[in-house]
Amino acid sequence: MNMARGKIQIKRIENATNRQVTFSKRRNGLFKKAQELTVLCDAKVSIIMCSSTGKVHEYVSSSTTTKQLLDECQRRLKIDLWSSQYEKMQENLKNLKEVNINLKKEIRQRLGESLNDLSLKKLSDLEQDVDNCLRIIRERKLRAISGQIVTHKKKVRREEEENRKLRNGFIINAKEEDQHYELVDNEGHYDSVIRFQNGGPGIFALCLQPNEALSSQWMSIHE
Repeated sequence: MNMARGKIQIKRIENATNRQVTFSKRRNGLFKKAQELTVLCDAKVSIIMCSSTGKVHEYVSSSTTTKQLLDECQRRLKIDLWSSQYEKMQENLKNLKEVNINLKKEIRQRLGESLNDLSLKKLSDLEQDVDNCLRIIRERKLRAISGQIVTHKKKVRREEEENRKLRNGFIINAKEEDQHYELVDNEGHYDSVIRFQNGGPGIFALCLQPNEALSSQWMSIHE
């Protein structure tokens, strides 16, 4: 019993996966037929197609290019495929040149040049624009200064911490080397003072002056 093959209804395939699979199969079949036509009939064939995913697929006979085929079509059909596109490009170029001229003029006006032709309203608008620009610049400048201040404070804190560690390390090393050293209070004039417990010949102090830049000096006070 012979069963006739069912006729496929030509309509849009709703399932995206099935649609892409069908596209790939039929694209390959179309390109295969174009290649056979090129070889069997010595024809020049060019096929360009875009899928629903936005990809461009192209086949062109090995003996030619798509541009050559389009140029040949123009000659044989006596039409110009590029004139309308060229006119659009020329119009676009003209508009871009006008925009460029206007931008250069605005730049000169913001520099205080080419102001003679401006009306009072345009001068007022220009003044407002310049004031807004200055305000934005000042705000950015203040943010930059604030950032530098924060960075400087962090640097000062790091240096103070490093100085404290060095001072403490010196005191600890001095006491380990000689047990006669001890810390005494010097009424706040020096941060730390080392002396002999038995009333030695001198007192050695590490001096940090308050409210000044980080610095240190050694003093010897003889009795």
